[in-house]
Amino acid sequence: MKFVDILLLIVSILLIAVVVLQKSDDDASSAFTGEKSELFANKKERGIDVWIKYITAGLCIAFFVLAVIASFFVIRFGI
Repeated sequence: MKFVDILLLIVSILLIAVVVLQKSDDDASSAFTGEKSELFANKKERGIDVWIKYITAGLCIAFFVLAVIASFFVIRFGI
């Protein structure tokens, strides 16, 4: 494995871990029953939730960039 592949693997594992840590405010059962949903309610995130959101966004961008770089190396050099 090359350095980019290892870095992509680490970022993907971190991304999965951070997404699992996020708090879910939406009840999935109300989506199927048609009950009133508070989907677009004005709920301001506070504390650790804000940081988890920023970390998730950063890891998503890093994952996308690393995936493009890794695919470039595969196409260009046949690695």
